[in-house]
Amino acid sequence: MEPLPESSDRNWTEPGIYEVSAGVYRIPLPLPNDGLRAVNVYAVTDGEKLVLVDSGWALAVARQQLANALGGIGAELADVSEFLVTHVHRDHYSQAVVLRREFGSKIALGQDEEPSLKASGNPDRLPMEAQVDLLFQAGAGDVVEALAREFGTNRRHTEADLWEAPDEWLTSGRRPILPGREFEVVATPGHTAGHVVFVDDTAELLFSGDHVLPHITPSIGFQPVPAELPLNDFIESLRLVRAMPDRRLLPAHGPVAESVHTRVDELLEHHRQRLETTGSQIAAGASTAYEVAHRIGWTRRNRKLSEMDSFNQMLAVLETAAHLDLLVAQGKLNAQVVDRIRHYTMV
Repeated sequence: MEPLPESSDRNWTEPGIYEVSAGVYRIPLPLPNDGLRAVNVYAVTDGEKLVLVDSGWALAVARQQLANALGGIGAELADVSEFLVTHVHRDHYSQAVVLRREFGSKIALGQDEEPSLKASGNPDRLPMEAQVDLLFQAGAGDVVEALAREFGTNRRHTEADLWEAPDEWLTSGRRPILPGREFEVVATPGHTAGHVVFVDDTAELLFSGDHVLPHITPSIGFQPVPAELPLNDFIESLRLVRAMPDRRLLPAHGPVAESVHTRVDELLEHHRQRLETTGSQIAAGASTAYEVAHRIGWTRRNRKLSEMDSFNQMLAVLETAAHLDLLVAQGKLNAQVVDRIRHYTMV
């Protein structure tokens, strides 16, 4: 499998290895029944040392595709010296753990992911336990019942063995990657509390993980240990990245794009409009996040909440709650909890 030049004409999910810049390669890996379709892992090498940004989901097919792709640059899985992981979601972290056990490669992860990593590794934790509690607060008992029908209600082992601690907890600052080459680690909480992005000044690249995605808006705060105001964190992180010099965007999901700034501006405008829309539904008589989520459209197709599967209904309701809670923090709405459910009113 020889490396191919990066091209906007090609389906970004097509297996292979694609040269983004000198010594930087994009490797799309498959996901199981996932609407995201694939995850990009990036190989950075000087011909001697090999580092990967993110690792993919621990699936046999993903492992094989990664091995095939690395063969295109004369490397093997055993040659990966370390994984720099943008955040602790399964499609970014779990394959690194499996490969570390076999080959001894190192894993580095953002420091503020530690609480969620520990919770993910707790075998007594119920699936989506924190999200179920937030759904009840949002008045979305129907979504909880739908999740129970789809995923079950019994306690189960949460694959605790896939949530081992990293070798290094990353904090913001410059960090050596290859001899003579450094990345700047930048904390970008919002999608998760400990999400980080990596800036490569040598090639003017931003490895954005799920913080900035070219075609979709990332979920907000989907993690075992919820943040207080994840949307506020996300917006502030977008502004932080926007204040940096513009660079090429290397996202975890979707094709490489030429301008980080262009996409950040679009995401900021999307959430500005979304805040306005959610607030207007409270003014129109809605009271809970679940009621608001039913009244607004979802995805670029403007789908109704009832048209979505239970998992995506959950994400939609929780994102609605995040917008409403930010409006409360901004003094534009009031909130009161009655019988466990959070109700919103105009100021």
